[in-house]
Amino acid sequence: MIAEGVDQAGPASPRLSSSPRRSAYGSPACSDSCLSEELVGDLVKCIRTNADCADICTATASVLSRHTGYDANITRAILKACAVACKACGDECARHAETHDHCRVCAEACRRCEQACNDLIASLD
Repeated sequence: MIAEGVDQAGPASPRLSSSPRRSAYGSPACSDSCLSEELVGDLVKCIRTNADCADICTATASVLSRHTGYDANITRAILKACAVACKACGDECARHAETHDHCRVCAEACRRCEQACNDLIASLD
């Protein structure tokens, strides 16, 4: 018997599960680039937000990649956390996008991941 909120098959399409993975790889690249900037002190919040986003996206990609039964409540919670992290990272990187191309690229990736997570959350409800 399957508990309430637990389904047999996972919800994620390959396109969606790759969105957190792309953000997880893009955020550290942005952090590394920020660390090489002359005024790195101005980018401390960006670096920290990138690290948080990468960690949450990595966990989300792992949960979404499982092909066995899933708990919709856990999936929804991690997708919400990922969307929040991507919004925060995207917002922070957008503040620096005109000056630093790596921040622009990261902000765009975060926005795509945030949207993909919100789309899947909507499909779960």
